[in-house]
Amino acid sequence: MIVVEDVHKHFGGFHAVDGATLEIKSGSITGLIGPNGAGKTTLFNVIAGVLKPTSGQVFMDGEDITGLEPHELFGKGLLRTFQIAHEFGSMTVRENLMMVPAGQTGETLWNTWFGRKRIADEERALLAKADEVLEFLTIDHLKDEKAGNLSGGQKKLLELGRTMMVDAKIVFLDEVGAGVNRTLLNTIGDAILRLNKERGYTFCMIEHDMDFIGRLCDPVICMAEGKVLAEGTIDEIKANEQVIEAYLGTGLKNKDAVSA
Repeated sequence: MIVVEDVHKHFGGFHAVDGATLEIKSGSITGLIGPNGAGKTTLFNVIAGVLKPTSGQVFMDGEDITGLEPHELFGKGLLRTFQIAHEFGSMTVRENLMMVPAGQTGETLWNTWFGRKRIADEERALLAKADEVLEFLTIDHLKDEKAGNLSGGQKKLLELGRTMMVDAKIVFLDEVGAGVNRTLLNTIGDAILRLNKERGYTFCMIEHDMDFIGRLCDPVICMAEGKVLAEGTIDEIKANEQVIEAYLGTGLKNKDAVSA
Protein backbone atom coordinates (compact mmCIF):
# COMPACT_ATOMS: atom_id res chain seq x y z
CA MET A 1 0.00 0.00 0.00
CA ILE A 2 2.81 2.41 0.88
CA VAL A 3 6.19 2.51 -0.86
CA VAL A 4 8.91 4.85 0.40
CA GLU A 5 11.80 5.27 -2.01
CA ASP A 6 15.11 6.80 -0.92
CA VAL A 7 13.51 9.51 1.23
CA HIS A 8 15.75 12.16 2.75
CA LYS A 9 14.74 14.89 5.17
CA HIS A 10 17.38 17.42 6.18
CA PHE A 11 17.17 20.16 8.77
CA GLY A 12 20.16 22.29 7.86
CA GLY A 13 23.14 20.00 8.19
CA PHE A 14 21.23 17.38 10.22
CA HIS A 15 19.98 14.42 8.17
CA ALA A 16 16.98 13.19 10.20
CA VAL A 17 15.96 10.77 7.45
CA ASP A 18 18.89 9.73 5.29
CA GLY A 19 17.84 7.52 2.38
CA ALA A 20 14.99 5.48 3.92
CA THR A 21 13.38 2.87 1.66
CA LEU A 22 10.59 0.58 2.83
CA GLU A 23 7.23 -0.95 1.94
CA ILE A 24 4.05 -1.32 4.00
CA LYS A 25 1.89 -4.11 2.67
CA SER A 26 -1.88 -3.80 2.49
CA GLY A 27 -3.58 -5.59 5.39
CA SER A 28 -0.46 -5.69 7.57
CA ILE A 29 0.35 -4.29 10.98
CA THR A 30 3.90 -3.09 10.47
CA GLY A 31 6.04 -2.12 13.43
CA LEU A 32 8.65 0.63 13.17
CA ILE A 33 11.27 0.58 15.91
CA GLY A 34 14.67 2.11 16.55
CA PRO A 35 16.61 4.08 19.14
CA ASN A 36 15.72 7.69 19.90
CA GLY A 37 16.82 9.94 17.05
CA ALA A 38 16.56 7.16 14.45
CA GLY A 39 14.23 9.26 12.27
CA LYS A 40 11.03 7.31 12.84
CA THR A 41 8.67 10.20 13.64
CA THR A 42 10.24 12.41 10.97
CA LEU A 43 9.60 9.67 8.41
CA PHE A 44 6.00 9.39 9.63
CA ASN A 45 5.61 13.14 9.22
CA VAL A 46 6.98 13.00 5.66
CA ILE A 47 4.63 10.17 4.68
CA ALA A 48 1.63 11.90 6.31
CA GLY A 49 2.35 15.26 4.63
CA VAL A 50 3.29 17.14 7.79
CA LEU A 51 6.81 17.63 6.41
CA LYS A 52 8.02 17.88 2.81
CA PRO A 53 10.92 15.56 1.98
CA THR A 54 14.23 17.02 0.91
CA SER A 55 14.30 14.31 -1.77
CA GLY A 56 12.79 10.91 -2.49
CA GLN A 57 9.25 9.74 -3.18
CA VAL A 58 6.27 8.25 -1.35
CA PHE A 59 3.63 6.19 -3.16
CA MET A 60 0.20 5.00 -1.98
CA ASP A 61 -1.50 2.30 -4.04
CA GLY A 62 0.84 3.17 -6.89
CA GLU A 63 0.05 6.90 -6.80
CA ASP A 64 2.81 9.41 -6.11
CA ILE A 65 1.68 11.24 -2.96
CA THR A 66 4.99 12.95 -2.23
CA GLY A 67 4.44 16.38 -0.71
CA LEU A 68 0.64 16.23 -0.58
CA GLU A 69 -0.95 18.13 2.31
CA PRO A 70 -2.35 16.21 5.31
CA HIS A 71 -5.96 17.07 4.40
CA GLU A 72 -5.40 15.71 0.88
CA LEU A 73 -4.02 12.47 2.31
CA PHE A 74 -6.90 12.34 4.79
CA GLY A 75 -9.24 12.31 1.81
CA LYS A 76 -7.35 9.34 0.38
CA GLY A 77 -7.69 7.39 3.63
CA LEU A 78 -4.22 7.98 5.08
CA LEU A 79 -4.46 9.04 8.73
CA ARG A 80 -2.03 9.37 11.60
CA THR A 81 -2.24 9.72 15.36
CA PHE A 82 0.27 11.48 17.59
CA GLN A 83 2.31 10.49 20.62
CA ILE A 84 0.50 13.26 22.52
CA ALA A 85 -3.23 13.00 21.87
CA HIS A 86 -4.82 16.02 20.15
CA GLU A 87 -8.34 15.97 21.54
CA PHE A 88 -10.74 18.91 21.81
CA GLY A 89 -10.81 19.01 25.59
CA SER A 90 -13.94 21.11 26.10
CA MET A 91 -16.05 18.90 23.83
CA THR A 92 -17.52 15.56 24.80
CA VAL A 93 -16.03 12.30 23.63
CA ARG A 94 -18.97 11.78 21.27
CA GLU A 95 -18.67 15.32 19.88
CA ASN A 96 -14.95 14.77 19.21
CA LEU A 97 -15.89 11.85 16.98
CA MET A 98 -18.82 13.52 15.26
CA MET A 99 -16.72 16.43 14.00
CA VAL A 100 -14.17 14.22 12.20
CA PRO A 101 -15.80 13.61 8.77
CA ALA A 102 -15.00 16.43 6.35
CA GLY A 103 -17.51 18.22 4.12
CA GLN A 104 -20.43 18.12 6.51
CA THR A 105 -23.52 20.01 5.30
CA GLY A 106 -23.69 22.24 8.36
CA GLU A 107 -20.21 23.67 7.72
CA THR A 108 -21.57 26.34 5.34
CA LEU A 109 -23.75 29.28 6.35
CA TRP A 110 -26.09 28.79 3.37
CA ASN A 111 -26.92 25.24 4.40
CA THR A 112 -27.61 26.24 8.00
CA TRP A 113 -30.42 28.41 6.61
CA PHE A 114 -31.79 26.26 3.81
CA GLY A 115 -30.55 22.73 4.45
CA ARG A 116 -31.76 22.09 7.97
CA LYS A 117 -33.43 18.75 7.25
CA ARG A 118 -30.32 17.47 5.52
CA ILE A 119 -28.18 18.67 8.42
CA ALA A 120 -30.47 16.95 10.93
CA ASP A 121 -30.37 13.67 8.97
CA GLU A 122 -26.60 13.87 8.72
CA GLU A 123 -26.20 14.53 12.44
CA ARG A 124 -28.39 11.54 13.30
CA ALA A 125 -26.22 9.33 11.13
CA LEU A 126 -23.04 10.75 12.68
CA LEU A 127 -24.44 10.23 16.18
CA ALA A 128 -25.23 6.60 15.41
CA LYS A 129 -21.76 6.09 13.90
CA ALA A 130 -20.03 7.70 16.89
CA ASP A 131 -21.97 5.52 19.33
CA GLU A 132 -21.08 2.41 17.32
CA VAL A 133 -17.39 3.37 17.39
CA LEU A 134 -17.44 4.00 21.14
CA GLU A 135 -19.09 0.64 21.75
CA PHE A 136 -16.48 -1.08 19.55
CA LEU A 137 -13.72 0.53 21.64
CA THR A 138 -15.49 -0.31 24.92
CA ILE A 139 -15.58 3.34 26.02
CA ASP A 140 -19.27 4.02 25.31
CA HIS A 141 -19.72 4.77 29.01
CA LEU A 142 -17.57 7.89 28.46
CA LYS A 143 -19.55 9.32 25.53
CA ASP A 144 -20.78 12.38 27.43
CA GLU A 145 -17.52 12.99 29.32
CA LYS A 146 -15.41 16.00 28.38
CA ALA A 147 -12.47 14.69 26.36
CA GLY A 148 -10.04 16.75 28.42
CA ASN A 149 -10.96 14.69 31.49
CA LEU A 150 -9.93 11.36 29.96
CA SER A 151 -6.84 9.45 31.04
CA GLY A 152 -3.90 9.16 28.67
CA GLY A 153 -4.94 5.70 27.54
CA GLN A 154 -8.55 6.73 27.01
CA LYS A 155 -7.37 9.65 24.86
CA LYS A 156 -5.40 7.18 22.73
CA LEU A 157 -8.55 5.12 22.27
CA LEU A 158 -10.41 8.28 21.28
CA GLU A 159 -7.75 9.04 18.66
CA LEU A 160 -8.16 5.51 17.32
CA GLY A 161 -11.91 6.10 17.26
CA ARG A 162 -11.45 9.15 15.07
CA THR A 163 -9.89 6.99 12.38
CA MET A 164 -13.04 4.85 12.44
CA MET A 165 -15.29 7.80 11.65
CA VAL A 166 -13.98 7.94 8.07
CA ASP A 167 -12.97 5.33 5.52
CA ALA A 168 -9.38 4.91 6.68
CA LYS A 169 -7.17 2.69 4.54
CA ILE A 170 -3.95 3.04 6.51
CA VAL A 171 -3.34 4.48 9.96
CA PHE A 172 0.05 5.57 11.28
CA LEU A 173 0.21 5.23 15.06
CA ASP A 174 2.95 7.19 16.83
CA GLU A 175 3.74 5.55 20.19
CA VAL A 176 0.17 4.61 20.99
CA GLY A 177 1.43 2.89 24.14
CA ALA A 178 3.32 5.87 25.57
CA GLY A 179 2.13 6.67 29.09
CA VAL A 180 -0.65 4.07 28.96
CA ASN A 181 -1.20 1.53 31.74
CA ARG A 182 -1.01 -2.15 30.86
CA THR A 183 -4.76 -2.80 31.10
CA LEU A 184 -5.66 0.00 28.68
CA LEU A 185 -2.74 -0.93 26.44
CA ASN A 186 -4.23 -4.41 26.09
CA THR A 187 -7.59 -2.82 25.21
CA ILE A 188 -5.91 -0.65 22.56
CA GLY A 189 -4.10 -3.70 21.19
CA ASP A 190 -7.34 -5.67 20.99
CA ALA A 191 -8.99 -2.80 19.08
CA ILE A 192 -6.10 -2.57 16.60
CA LEU A 193 -6.20 -6.32 15.96
CA ARG A 194 -9.98 -6.27 15.45
CA LEU A 195 -9.79 -3.30 13.08
CA ASN A 196 -7.10 -5.12 11.11
CA LYS A 197 -8.82 -8.52 10.95
CA GLU A 198 -12.50 -7.53 10.83
CA ARG A 199 -12.36 -4.24 8.90
CA GLY A 200 -9.22 -4.58 6.84
CA TYR A 201 -7.30 -1.64 8.31
CA THR A 202 -3.60 -1.42 7.52
CA PHE A 203 -1.44 -0.07 10.34
CA CYS A 204 2.11 1.13 10.74
CA MET A 205 3.13 1.87 14.29
CA ILE A 206 6.11 3.41 16.06
CA GLU A 207 6.49 1.79 19.44
CA HIS A 208 9.16 1.16 22.09
CA ASP A 209 7.27 -1.56 23.97
CA MET A 210 8.70 -4.69 22.34
CA ASP A 211 6.11 -6.99 23.92
CA PHE A 212 3.35 -4.86 22.39
CA ILE A 213 5.14 -4.84 19.03
CA GLY A 214 5.63 -8.59 19.22
CA ARG A 215 1.96 -9.20 19.93
CA LEU A 216 0.69 -7.08 17.03
CA CYS A 217 3.29 -6.58 14.33
CA ASP A 218 4.60 -8.60 11.42
CA PRO A 219 6.85 -7.42 9.89
CA VAL A 220 8.96 -5.24 12.17
CA ILE A 221 11.25 -2.63 10.59
CA CYS A 222 14.18 -1.18 12.52
CA MET A 223 15.59 2.26 11.71
CA ALA A 224 18.88 3.78 12.84
CA GLU A 225 20.53 7.05 11.86
CA GLY A 226 17.79 7.87 9.37
CA LYS A 227 18.05 4.60 7.44
CA VAL A 228 16.29 1.23 7.46
CA LEU A 229 18.62 -1.13 9.27
CA ALA A 230 16.71 -4.42 9.26
CA GLU A 231 13.30 -5.98 8.62
CA GLY A 232 11.79 -9.28 9.72
CA THR A 233 9.70 -10.98 12.37
CA ILE A 234 10.05 -9.80 15.95
CA ASP A 235 12.26 -12.80 16.77
CA GLU A 236 14.51 -12.12 13.79
CA ILE A 237 14.81 -8.47 14.78
CA LYS A 238 15.65 -9.31 18.39
CA ALA A 239 18.40 -11.66 17.20
CA ASN A 240 19.86 -9.24 14.65
CA GLU A 241 23.32 -8.10 15.74
CA GLN A 242 23.05 -4.79 13.85
CA VAL A 243 19.81 -4.00 15.68
CA ILE A 244 21.35 -4.87 19.02
CA GLU A 245 24.35 -2.70 18.25
CA ALA A 246 22.09 0.21 17.26
CA TYR A 247 20.20 0.00 20.56
CA LEU A 248 23.02 -0.87 22.91
CA GLY A 249 26.35 -0.42 21.17
CA THR A 250 27.56 -3.55 22.93
CA GLY A 251 27.00 -6.44 20.49
CA LEU A 252 25.48 -9.86 20.93
CA LYS A 253 26.48 -10.46 24.52
CA ASN A 254 23.60 -8.27 25.75
CA LYS A 255 21.02 -9.13 23.10
CA ASP A 256 18.34 -10.04 25.64
CA ALA A 257 18.16 -6.36 26.61
CA VAL A 258 16.55 -5.54 23.23
CA SER A 259 13.34 -7.14 24.48
CA ALA A 260 13.33 -5.04 27.67
